[in-house]
Amino acid sequence: MSGVSEARKQRARMFILGYPFALIFFAFVLNLFAFGVQPAEIGLPSAGVLTAFIVCAALLLANHTWLMTATELTRVRFGLHATPEEWEASANAPEQVPQIGWQELERHHNAHRNATENSVYFVLLAAIFSLVSPPLAACWVWVAGFAVGRCGHSWCYLAGRDGLRGLFMSVSLLSLYGLATYLMTAMMMTF
Repeated sequence: MSGVSEARKQRARMFILGYPFALIFFAFVLNLFAFGVQPAEIGLPSAGVLTAFIVCAALLLANHTWLMTATELTRVRFGLHATPEEWEASANAPEQVPQIGWQELERHHNAHRNATENSVYFVLLAAIFSLVSPPLAACWVWVAGFAVGRCGHSWCYLAGRDGLRGLFMSVSLLSLYGLATYLMTAMMMTF
């Protein structure tokens, strides 16, 4: 952020610090007033909840497949290889790859890493969420919202659409916070 005023940097810092808390608060309010959090009752997921999870899993698998395929196509396009053995067997060397090739490969790797690291938290929260008999509307919003957010985030990341990428990131984060605040509230209501 060189060349940016100190006041603008301070506003950016305040936004970055406040952003997760605003999403957590919004998710909590939605859970309380739109979905009606109930005390946690452990049970097998209903057919509707399973359907939401199946749709989400299929979307996340499609997202993974897309990221994987796009990464490999970028390797082919720029003559990049994944291992020292592949480089040795090829007719080209890393020094021959244009800088844009390395940048595009890094973009794809970053998109893939971001999807993977967010999915770890989702799986943990979603597994517990599925067992506490959540309202079907909450399940669809938080579970499908996460999958849609991740697919949109990946598309925007690869397409270089930063503003829209941030919106989809917010959708997936809101979904994670929605799962977490629902679980925390339901647990507190149980005791």
